[in-house]
Amino acid sequence: MADGMVYASFESMHEFMRLGFIAAGVPAEDAKVCADVLIEADKRGVDSHGVGRFKHIYIDRLQAGIQNPVTEFEIVRETPTTAVVDGHDGMGHVIAVRSMGMAIEKAKECGMGMVAVRNSTHYGIAGYYPLMGAAEDMICITGTNARPSIAPTFGVENMLGTNPLTIGFPTDEPFPFLIDCATSITQRGKIEQYARLGLKMPEGWVIDSEGRAVTDPDVALDGFLSGECALAPLGGIGEELAGYKGYGYATVTEVLSAALAGGSYLKALSGMDAQGNRCPYHLGHYFIAISISAFTEPKEFKRIAGDILRQLRASKKAKGHDRIYTAGEKAYLTFLERSESGIPINDSVRRSLEDVRDMYKMDFVFPWEE
Repeated sequence: MADGMVYASFESMHEFMRLGFIAAGVPAEDAKVCADVLIEADKRGVDSHGVGRFKHIYIDRLQAGIQNPVTEFEIVRETPTTAVVDGHDGMGHVIAVRSMGMAIEKAKECGMGMVAVRNSTHYGIAGYYPLMGAAEDMICITGTNARPSIAPTFGVENMLGTNPLTIGFPTDEPFPFLIDCATSITQRGKIEQYARLGLKMPEGWVIDSEGRAVTDPDVALDGFLSGECALAPLGGIGEELAGYKGYGYATVTEVLSAALAGGSYLKALSGMDAQGNRCPYHLGHYFIAISISAFTEPKEFKRIAGDILRQLRASKKAKGHDRIYTAGEKAYLTFLERSESGIPINDSVRRSLEDVRDMYKMDFVFPWEE
């Protein structure tokens, strides 16, 4: 253990989360799905969406009764290429895996498929779902709305969620292309990570109600709840750095995640009722699958996609840089590294995992205790 950091294998953390979800009342098969999605974030180096969120996002919400451990997956409308699903505030990972699976099956039959979801919950790392399709020669797109965090360009009130717009597809390389990022300048989970590590945030990520920069992550997180702080959209504050682009894309994701399924949006996703009590978030998602074989031979698509990425990486480098990356590459390299070293877990996350074990009286020994 160095500087309070411990390391744990993918297998040990997956098994603990699986057992923890079961202890919280999630059916065994669904618990495995939830653990699969969370561990994928840690495998890819997206530490803001992995084991670090297991307790304070999922277990705490299950304990508070604002999320249902048993998922009722209701198809309320369907055509050969589309469907609308009501998740009834069940486990977002389970709802999302089934919905992406439906979109993929429809694309196999008809060339394209899309599923819109209402009344869901946090579905973890968005990139997990396009990876499902990339493995089956699909181009896949997903997005989700979220708790209000982003202020519109020229505004200071948190209105939109961090609303990722995520796209993935296969290539002829060992890893697929995957762009998975928030439409805010950073995601809320990253700020939570800064708070856990006791670090200050860069200026320009968060503004207060007067438009001033906020660098204390605890102040920012409290301000998101009170409405006194907001994230800047992707691009930054104002128009000089094109923050209106992130604002626009966040709005697209909000509309596709809410309007198609008749779901909740903007301030209604705060997780608080009119009396200030915690309540379900009622999030919305969408999942699009496009069959490559409906357009061209998958092998040819993957060759051309791979050539494009290789030519981008081989282009002239900026001074002081000897490497250019394409989306999904760093995550793949992190996966290879962590397959050997394990997942890094700081003191705060370690304590949260131990708290879950103790709360449920689980018979589990963590790797750092051996």
